[in-house]
Amino acid sequence: MKYPTLNNFLFIDNRKRFVSKLKPNSIAIFTSNYEYVWNGDAHYKFKQNSDIFWLSGIDQEDSFLVLFPDCPVPEYREALFLKETNEKIAVWDGHKLDKQEAFEVSGIRNVFWNDNLIEKLRAIINMASAVYLSLNENDRFAYSSPYKSLDFAKQIKEVFPLHQYERAAPILQKLRSVKNQYELEVMRQAVQISKRGFLRLLKFVKPGVEEHQVEAELTHEFLWNRANGHSFSPIVASGASACVLHYVENNKPCKDGDLLLVDCGVDYANYASDMTRVLPVNGKFSARQKDVYNAVLRVMRGAQKLLKPGVLLMEYHQEVGKLMEKELIGLGLITQEEIANQNPAWPAYKKYFMHGTSHFLGIDVHDVGMRYEPMQEGMTFSCEPGIYIPEEGIGIRLENEVLITKDGCLDLMDEAGMPIEIEEIEALMNS
Repeated sequence: MKYPTLNNFLFIDNRKRFVSKLKPNSIAIFTSNYEYVWNGDAHYKFKQNSDIFWLSGIDQEDSFLVLFPDCPVPEYREALFLKETNEKIAVWDGHKLDKQEAFEVSGIRNVFWNDNLIEKLRAIINMASAVYLSLNENDRFAYSSPYKSLDFAKQIKEVFPLHQYERAAPILQKLRSVKNQYELEVMRQAVQISKRGFLRLLKFVKPGVEEHQVEAELTHEFLWNRANGHSFSPIVASGASACVLHYVENNKPCKDGDLLLVDCGVDYANYASDMTRVLPVNGKFSARQKDVYNAVLRVMRGAQKLLKPGVLLMEYHQEVGKLMEKELIGLGLITQEEIANQNPAWPAYKKYFMHGTSHFLGIDVHDVGMRYEPMQEGMTFSCEPGIYIPEEGIGIRLENEVLITKDGCLDLMDEAGMPIEIEEIEALMNS
């Protein structure tokens, strides 16, 4: 890992919150993700399972976490099972955690090697009344390929068919969506790295540079600041390409007079940032570009005023749509008549603003959360309205991260001093 070791109080606190929600005499078992084969003997870059990381901080393949707070054998009340390290592994694959290092990272004293894991778990599981397992239940996820948690669940249920099984995901969705102080420290660091990346672009972008070169500048800045890299494939879209919501080709030139939309995020210590900015390739917005940009910015600021404890996410999206209607009328893109005759299932504003405004944010860029339950203090969201006008070659989306507080919301990117106003962007590009 590139990032410094995190304060293990983060994971100690997370485990304490999680086990308090378990049924009596229950065991919970979590596994790391697979190392996937790329081709030949090469592997894709390893990315840890979000749940086991959130609970332990262990960022290593072939790792297992056992939580059994009522276990009569004290050393298995919380325990890690890791790949055994040795001199050969260190030479060929690099450093792996030893038992002391795993304790320092996680705060878990009981660390064992994972050889013959099922046999080691047999006696422990047989003392439990229920077994909690975690699958990917993110409601944006569509299952299409094998993954370790699912395969492990099948294996455990085959070996122990008579146990009662429980879903850990509903508990974790609620807990992970509310951030503690240690998580917010890490997320703020990710925001700071995002800011450095954007400031770098303001000095780099000019007519003739290529989108892939812009992506390379971001990658350099992220890695330079100890991030793992990008939290998702960055969108670097100039001109009309910005009207393609998930444009990732990043292979066109940035032309004089065009806008450049950059939607990117930092993966820092397995926590994600998410930022979208738009800048004029030549350093100066046209009058029309300014009008559309400021309309999007007003919607973003208006949306932030709606984000507060007790608000339902789906109702919030509808209210943001009303803010967008007003701006689109002012830009001459829709009319009151079109609004009066609109299909309620697809309002008139959706022609130019077709996506949602906010999503949960945390370890995953589209983090887990209960979208049909009221917002709570400590939740973190994106806030990202946009206006897309393909016929004019204009696509503008602005995105900041916000923290729900007892008084409303705090913009974490404003807090970090990340530029967003037109005057700031033009001044920095031309300084």
